[in-house]
Amino acid sequence: MSERESMPYDVVIVGGGPAGLAAAIRVKQLNPELSVCILEKGSEIGAHILSGAVVDPKALDELLPEWRTMGCPMAEVPVTDNWHWVLTKTKKYAIPHWPMPPFMSNEGNYTGSLGNLCRWLAEQATELGVEIFPGFPAAEVLFNEAGAVIGVATGDMGVAKDGSHKGDYQPGMELHAKYTLFAEGARGSLTKRLKQHYDLERDCQPQVYGLGIKELWDIDPAKHVPGRVLHTQGWPLSESNSWGGGFLYHQANNQVALGFVTALDYVNPYVYPYEEFQRWKQHPEIRAILEGGRRVAYGARAINEGGWQSVPRLSFPGGALIGCSAGFVNVPRIKGSHTAMKSGMLAAEAIVAAAAAGREHDDMVEYDAALRDSWIAKELKLVQNAQPLVSKFGGSWGTILAGADMWARVLKVNPVKGLKHHTDAEATQRADLYKPIAYPKPDGVISFDRLTSVSFSYTNHEEDQPCHLVLKDPEVPTRVNLPLYAGPEARFCPAGVYEFVGVEEGTPRLQINAQNCVHCKTCDIKDKTQNIDWVTPEGGGGPNYPNM
Repeated sequence: MSERESMPYDVVIVGGGPAGLAAAIRVKQLNPELSVCILEKGSEIGAHILSGAVVDPKALDELLPEWRTMGCPMAEVPVTDNWHWVLTKTKKYAIPHWPMPPFMSNEGNYTGSLGNLCRWLAEQATELGVEIFPGFPAAEVLFNEAGAVIGVATGDMGVAKDGSHKGDYQPGMELHAKYTLFAEGARGSLTKRLKQHYDLERDCQPQVYGLGIKELWDIDPAKHVPGRVLHTQGWPLSESNSWGGGFLYHQANNQVALGFVTALDYVNPYVYPYEEFQRWKQHPEIRAILEGGRRVAYGARAINEGGWQSVPRLSFPGGALIGCSAGFVNVPRIKGSHTAMKSGMLAAEAIVAAAAAGREHDDMVEYDAALRDSWIAKELKLVQNAQPLVSKFGGSWGTILAGADMWARVLKVNPVKGLKHHTDAEATQRADLYKPIAYPKPDGVISFDRLTSVSFSYTNHEEDQPCHLVLKDPEVPTRVNLPLYAGPEARFCPAGVYEFVGVEEGTPRLQINAQNCVHCKTCDIKDKTQNIDWVTPEGGGGPNYPNM
């Protein structure tokens, strides 16, 4: 076994998304002498970034006040028009905005590609001296004898499926740091281990998630209204007593970003989030926008939906959680980029102060305290009961109660305390309590089959490598999941990774098509038995999202 080489830095950041990039830029703004590097598992910055996206510029204004005149692609399309529909199977009912709290307005926001924003932020970071290493996933947390995080190690390259070393084998690299920030996004593999190692979720509710599936379409220019933002709720999830909703954003160049979010606490194991999205596109009002256009990209990712009560302890010896690794999504607003960036900035400020005091590898409790006293906390506390109320009372009554709770918090009239969550895996019920759902076949024009869609994510993995979707017990899928829950992993994955074969022959087994994986982490979250462990594949593997 080859010795791993090491490189020392003042700050190592795991993940090149909005939080990680904002943190790196802020460190360099405050102290250019500190050395900073970012590890990104995607083939380039932005390759694994997927979001609607309508972006609140609040954090960007604080980080780079002149961003609108600096060539930032997000400045191209300000939001001009805001619609909200409740759908039935064939009709829509427009919901006015006046009953909603003022903070629900999209005035002053921008719509565009979050991936392209990250690419632009990476340029700003590089100009400040930040070193960025795309295609190098952090695969292991490094600890010293005192139990503090001292950095991370990247994954080995050139390992065959059987674990042997191929001719191009290269051992991983150790990156040592005085402080390490984890900005892996929702359900990060190292974050998951750190939460367990330091018991970071001891005093908070479990995190819950939604699965967001997205497509980009070039549409008829006559139907395109730059800056128009549309959100829907109700059908089709109303038919299975599940909840979530759709979005359709008119962005630059006659393109729309559209997608569908399914809350992963659905109870019916026959619910198929990918097919719910395909049904949604066939609604007459949505189809009318898409007809005559063509799809150009597809992708999926998990979204934190736990809110303020699910935010864990953020700091630990030698490091901290930032962005979606911790979970700062404002669920009713469907926004998290601004809070993610602000969390990275606050962590950076704590690091610079610690470094100035000659500290390293200690617990930056001042970052945790600063965040809980910031506008992130104020914003998330206003909406912390929206998700659990809708989850408990359904889309109609839950939305009304959530609105009342938000207004009560705005007016400071005795708001209800933060409600509790149960994990999404716990929510799944036995299949014998439900009937299978008959989903329509795709028409190949508006709706598509799953594997064709995956080809539009431009996903690629080195085929001869160890499977990065690890079953703790290989017998559980056929011993428990298939007979009791009708094998939900074959449906909740938006990329067709999990497939039960040999069922008709009476010799069922779970086949894992890991090369299809778009790194959404849904399997790690929703698997009833928590038997699937998502770990990082070889560097550069996964989707290569353009303009997402």
